[in-house]
Amino acid sequence: MKERKNKEVSSKELSELVAKGMAEKKGVDIKIMDLRKVKNSFTDFFVICSGNSDTQIDALADSVEEEVYKATKIDPWQKEGKANGEWILIDYVDVIAHIFNKDRREHYDLEELWGDAIVTHMEDSVA
Repeated sequence: MKERKNKEVSSKELSELVAKGMAEKKGVDIKIMDLRKVKNSFTDFFVICSGNSDTQIDALADSVEEEVYKATKIDPWQKEGKANGEWILIDYVDVIAHIFNKDRREHYDLEELWGDAIVTHMEDSVA
């Protein structure tokens, strides 16, 4: 079982840092999904947003990593999708960031798939 090294930051705080990183680069439709009470969940939180271009999606991913590292000195456990620019996943073990282009997000519809999650919709003007 994988485990996050820095436990001084709660998974909730970490999810908020991820969302802040997304907001810094004007991520669209940012949602924090609390999966802690969802049966068979493999993580505590999903943080999801959309970007309008490959360039913005890359910038969003970089911003998330910078924001989390600046506050916690935590690097992601794993990253996927940076090459294709349609969906970047940044895995912090207890928190997973999903940065989509709009079409991919609608296609995979994680919000519906994990419908039992408690969802916090971040205002687009958080940054």
